Amino acid sequence: MGSRTRRATAIAAAGLTTVATLGAFPAAAAAEPAAEAAILAPYYTELDVTGDRQVTADDVRLVAESLGQEPGDAGWIPTADVDGDEVLTITDVAAVSQRMIYDDGPFELLEASVVDMQAAMNAGATTSVDITTQYLDRIEAYDTALIEEGGRPLHSIISVNDAALAAAADADAVRADQGMTSMLLGVPVAMKDNYDTADMPTTAGCGCWNDNQTATDAFMVSGLRADGAVIVAKASLDEFAYGFASEFSAFQEVGDSVLVASPYNTNQTAGGSSGGTGAAIAANLAGIGFGTDTGGSIRVPSSYNQLVGIRPTVGLASRDGIVPLALSQDTGGPMARSVLDAAVALDAVVGIDEADPATAAQEGLVPESYTEFLDEDALAGARIGYIGSMFDTTSQWSPTPNATVERVWTDAQATIEGLGGEVVPIDEPEWFAGLLAEGSGSTNEFRHDLDIYIENHLSEDVAARSLDAIIDTGHFVVSRQGTYETRAAVTEEQYEAWMDSHTAVLAQGKVDVQALLDEYDVDALVYPSGSTYGTIGRNLRLSPNTGLPAVTVPMGVSIPEDGTTANAGVNLEWLGRDFDEGTLLGLTYAFEQATGARTSPELYGALAG
Repeated sequence: MGSRTRRATAIAAAGLTTVATLGAFPAAAAAEPAAEAAILAPYYTELDVTGDRQVTADDVRLVAESLGQEPGDAGWIPTADVDGDEVLTITDVAAVSQRMIYDDGPFELLEASVVDMQAAMNAGATTSVDITTQYLDRIEAYDTALIEEGGRPLHSIISVNDAALAAAADADAVRADQGMTSMLLGVPVAMKDNYDTADMPTTAGCGCWNDNQTATDAFMVSGLRADGAVIVAKASLDEFAYGFASEFSAFQEVGDSVLVASPYNTNQTAGGSSGGTGAAIAANLAGIGFGTDTGGSIRVPSSYNQLVGIRPTVGLASRDGIVPLALSQDTGGPMARSVLDAAVALDAVVGIDEADPATAAQEGLVPESYTEFLDEDALAGARIGYIGSMFDTTSQWSPTPNATVERVWTDAQATIEGLGGEVVPIDEPEWFAGLLAEGSGSTNEFRHDLDIYIENHLSEDVAARSLDAIIDTGHFVVSRQGTYETRAAVTEEQYEAWMDSHTAVLAQGKVDVQALLDEYDVDALVYPSGSTYGTIGRNLRLSPNTGLPAVTVPMGVSIPEDGTTANAGVNLEWLGRDFDEGTLLGLTYAFEQATGARTSPELYGALAG
């Protein structure tokens, strides 16, 4: 629980997918959210003695009533014999109580994890209404304010949910009646504004779609609501998720647009396309965020804003109800301040959805909870591979190596080895550069895939119902007009030809990379997601060009001696096998716990009063 102290004591408590299927969706079908996941495993559940998959005052009371019991006695509870001395003592009662998610001390919002929030809400130290109100206050105080001279406002939020406090009150009522029903109960979440939400417009960042109030939630949003999460706001993005600048025109005057800023250095971009999510979660404007990633749009803003970002296996989470960019490579995923938070968020959004055929491939491959993999010793005995060219930070525009990347990677290797892992150099195969060179489908697929979204989801109140019609409105980021015109000119024949060749490359890339991991017997392949407010070569293409999962986690921050951009985070990306997110989360959790690399942006501290 970070720096906070859990005050529960015995006394207090005695009280392999084929990418050829990914390019199109059928007509929309009713979405079923993912099945209910474990509360939180294994640390907070392994001492449960009442069978409700969490440790509560009832568990502590039961153990306390069995003091002195030994094996063979009627009141013997083997699960509660924490010290293994074959007798239940006050030591065991205390140990069980410490597994409670319960903290009656003062609640601190900044950098609060989902466990911090649940512990405080369970203890009555705060409520979801209180937490949601604090986040809304921070959005109002910080998001459009000029905080740093020479910088610009964050502009990380497009819409605030007027129904958020009512949803928070509902979550509080559930807790009062049923206890903690999930690790997301009452937790405020910000969604990138290309996820459909029935209580807020979905603009995709474009002023042309200000009126897109959909009747239904995206599948992933439905999963979050089913777990009791409070959708507090829609985060800004690069218009239609196109690029890394995070520039949008939604709710601006025609011809005007706004850039999102990094809370660490407000004259720098927050990255994109999920830049609003990145800036908002880093600045503590919501508990957890969600972005989408086609060619780097979760991982770039996660790196720039010192967050954990998960680009899941394509097919782990349904894309139905998300405004698409290129369905051969699109996927949604969480962005959070910790691996734990990201794992809890991922639990809520996975599931098979008939409206997204790619999700059928996950059958039998999803654990009850990804939190079961979170182990500080996960790197012990692990083999972590790397390809040297992916750490080459020089280019024709920047011929000098990036000193921050070099320094933090050296430190990262030492950390991995210090935790019992082995860092394994991998010889670059001849085919590897060609795989990274395969382009994004964002040009050839956009018009085709957007038409499917328009047919299935776009509100009838929106007049611009095609890419040509969007261009005719003039209500978009004006510098993108040529880009949109190029996309609008792509014919169905060009689309089909592209998909034939592109999906073949992606399918072979999945096979080849997994074979490479097997050849070197490595658990993951690592490389920097980017440099200091920049990218490195074509590193970001590896995950989308194979459909394989990647988790990016803070690796370090620039220092003056580096001579690079100030206040810049650099993330290490971990890529693994199909549907093996659990292994990646375990490895990154161990790395995160050892490094503590994330810092909180000083410009956006606690509000006065």
